[in-house]
Amino acid sequence: MTVATTALWISEAQMLTETEHIIHQDIDFLPLRSYTNIHEGNALRIDWETVVPKAHLNYIIGNPPFVGYSLQNKEQKDDILSVFVDIDGKPFKTAGKIDYVAGWYYKASELMQHTNIRAALVSTNSITQGEQVAAIWKPLKELFGIHIDFAHRTFRWDSEASLKAHVHCVIVGFSNVNVPKVIYDNDKQKIADNINAYLIDAPDVYIESRKHPLYDVPEMVTGNRPADGGHLIIEAEDYDDFIKQEPSSQKYIKKLLGAAEFINNKERWCLWLVDASPSELRNMPLVLKRIQACKEDRENAPDEGRRKLALTPHLFREQLNPETYIIVPSVSSERRRYVPMGLLTKDTIPTNLVLIIPDATLYHFGILESNVHMAWMRAVCGRLKSDYRYSKDVVYNNFPWPTPTDEQKTKIEQTAQAILDARALYPDSSLADLYDELTMPVELRRAHQDNDRAVMAAYGFPIKTMTESQCVAELFKLYQELTK
Repeated sequence: MTVATTALWISEAQMLTETEHIIHQDIDFLPLRSYTNIHEGNALRIDWETVVPKAHLNYIIGNPPFVGYSLQNKEQKDDILSVFVDIDGKPFKTAGKIDYVAGWYYKASELMQHTNIRAALVSTNSITQGEQVAAIWKPLKELFGIHIDFAHRTFRWDSEASLKAHVHCVIVGFSNVNVPKVIYDNDKQKIADNINAYLIDAPDVYIESRKHPLYDVPEMVTGNRPADGGHLIIEAEDYDDFIKQEPSSQKYIKKLLGAAEFINNKERWCLWLVDASPSELRNMPLVLKRIQACKEDRENAPDEGRRKLALTPHLFREQLNPETYIIVPSVSSERRRYVPMGLLTKDTIPTNLVLIIPDATLYHFGILESNVHMAWMRAVCGRLKSDYRYSKDVVYNNFPWPTPTDEQKTKIEQTAQAILDARALYPDSSLADLYDELTMPVELRRAHQDNDRAVMAAYGFPIKTMTESQCVAELFKLYQELTK
């Protein structure tokens, strides 16, 4: 309570100083007044009307605590489960995977129902991204009929502490009142017809986790988790020496790619012993030594599932090695216009830090690398800080694909190949180099632009006039039609 009182004194002093500058007159701030209307307690456990009756309330504003669902302690988890409940008083199935701040949205929406009260809260941007959108906003819409009045899209809030902490935030205003809708983004503002939970001028759509794609396209899966304690992995600096000492192992060594290796062109290798016979393994002492170390690591693991892997210590947890596949990094920088993807063969082993689409074609690659898919991804994906976190269950499986003519499909295959050809002109450059907006080669940018036009034509979108927000709005409409 002392902290709250002091914060109010500071805020009042700041506002009075600004007022003095406006009216050109000194205002006496002293003596400091005590505030008797500050209530101390757990905001998610108390009845808000015991603090102020809603008949006397016009606005709710606040900056609730930022605690991600994976960082909540037991008490905080219990708080959320006690608040985010359905009409029968039972916690929603997804209530255990939403941020702590969501509880304040629920409490405010519950209090505002059938009133003219309006609310605005500062929150982490995670509540408007990924799986949390449907988990938080769909119940609020269905139970209390709230809608978003205004929104300030993601901005970075820098702490004034000596050790800078960067939090990516949004400000969301919501109510049951019919008012003009406004979206703020950096220094721009836009009047919107509707602001959905992704903070986009588009219909109210909730992209929920889906196990399989909406369309007849290849399934996306996660790559291989080594679960080996590092013993089946050969780092670049050890590769030559290992081959020299154990030359017969070379045919079982493959390039290993996670997101960092793929984007930054870092070399890493692994022992891929799926087809190695017992006699071959016993004749490779250095390989056998690594298998033994892997076995011991798994046997001593606290997780029962990992301990069971000790029965096959020469293998990764998964053994996905398709003939061809598209590789998609799970996390990629927001500074890139396109998330770099690739078309690879069985000579490279993908780790669990990437997603793969086995047996995908140039056509699929072209669609996924297009500005249309990137717009969808930016709108619905989760984030790691501000970086894109691509997910198969939300981004890929819900994506509305076009229905191209044969001619349009052939064109997309051609433009997709042109992207790969443009990359190949710069063998010494990593994808991080090639997709930096300051260093992207002209040939690659042109290839992407040609591919963008070909994909937009397949959707029937106006190529010259459509903005990214309009593109996302159209994709949301397609999604709505598909999921009715």
